[in-house]
Amino acid sequence: MYQILIGSLTLSLIHALIPNHWIPLLAVSKAEKWTVKQALTATFITGFSHTLSTVIIGIIVGFVGLKLTEGYANITKIAAPAIIFIIGVIYFILDLRSSHHHHHHHHYASSTMEDSAGRKSGIAIIISLSLAMFFTPCIEIEAYYFQASIIGWPGIFLVSIVYMIVTIFVMFSLVFLGLKGINRFNSHYLEHHEKQITGIVMMILGLLAFFVDF
Repeated sequence: MYQILIGSLTLSLIHALIPNHWIPLLAVSKAEKWTVKQALTATFITGFSHTLSTVIIGIIVGFVGLKLTEGYANITKIAAPAIIFIIGVIYFILDLRSSHHHHHHHHYASSTMEDSAGRKSGIAIIISLSLAMFFTPCIEIEAYYFQASIIGWPGIFLVSIVYMIVTIFVMFSLVFLGLKGINRFNSHYLEHHEKQITGIVMMILGLLAFFVDF
């Protein structure tokens, strides 16, 4: 359970820090001149939409893992860490292969959103962002549901609760600090290398799950 908790916290934190989760909200809030309350409400709605789709898929993945564990416990205990490690390797390789294509898209995206924001209502913007977030679930945490299924439903629910709370809280915090002008978080490296960072973390978690019992 401690291993699942640590892994869930780590992946959720890294996931929530990825700029495309909160910078669009910050840009729109400033462009629309929303109050802090309005901005945080929009952040909650979009963050909840994103985590909801991820949790739904994750519970399905966890259920499959749970059924496999019931019949093939020894195999699952090996397969789950292996899957996490392999996905980590894939993420790392994808980042290396795409590193030469990285450009500074953030400023263009933000300015484009700011230009178009004035032509849209606040509700339409929130709906658009919520749908975009809903249909882009967090794949890396889905893999961790398979690992969590080894300890049953408690592990699956733990991942779901930690993921939702951490993701929404971090998004809240970054948007709030950004609106207050005190957010000095340098997101450039994370923005362009989130796959590399996530891949390294997943490889470490996979190795820990295989070799270490907390």
